[in-house]
Amino acid sequence: MIEDELALFDKSINEFWNKFRSTVSDTTCQMMGLRDSYKDSIKALTEKLSVKLKEEERMVEMFLEYRNQICRRNKLIQEKKDNLLKLIAEIKDKNEKLEVLTANIQELKEEYAKKKETISAANKANEERLKRLQKSADLYKDRLGLEIRKIYGDKLQFIFTNIDPKHPENPFMFSLHLNEAREYEVSDSAPHLECLAEFQENVRKTNNFSAFLANVRKAFTAMVYN
Repeated sequence: MIEDELALFDKSINEFWNKFRSTVSDTTCQMMGLRDSYKDSIKALTEKLSVKLKEEERMVEMFLEYRNQICRRNKLIQEKKDNLLKLIAEIKDKNEKLEVLTANIQELKEEYAKKKETISAANKANEERLKRLQKSADLYKDRLGLEIRKIYGDKLQFIFTNIDPKHPENPFMFSLHLNEAREYEVSDSAPHLECLAEFQENVRKTNNFSAFLANVRKAFTAMVYN
């Protein structure tokens, strides 16, 4: 009985051992298969990650290059903007100067027109005065032996004759013109008359030219008889 039980127990142990070894062997094969599969997966994943990393590196490089291009373009745009603002400022400054120049030209035109009008009026007044003087000259020439000539510098030369009874042809003369103040100014008397300045002052005050000529002739006559 005991031997039979021992034999049966020994058989059971052998069966268990064989079954255990078979299970361990299958598990080992499975583990080796899993390990190889894991290695293949790791390798494939590594390759994919490597490709992905290279793509990302290229993307990073492209992004950096694109950013550098944007920076360069922004810098160029800023330079153009600065130049444009400078140009606008220069144009504005030139326009302001042009406006000032135009205003100055307009003022000069108006001033010139006023001066032209003043000069025209003065010339007209001078012409009328000269006409009156010329009209008087004919009268004076017949009555007083007076001749009036126009000489250089817009002057009139007054020449008296028939003063010296011994030499009636001898000339007694002086020159006259209108100064910038439009006043009579007498000069170049021959022979020289000391009282000519006084006569000039009187004719400026009275504007009585006939009396002025009469006084000058009297002065020349007095000089001859003295």
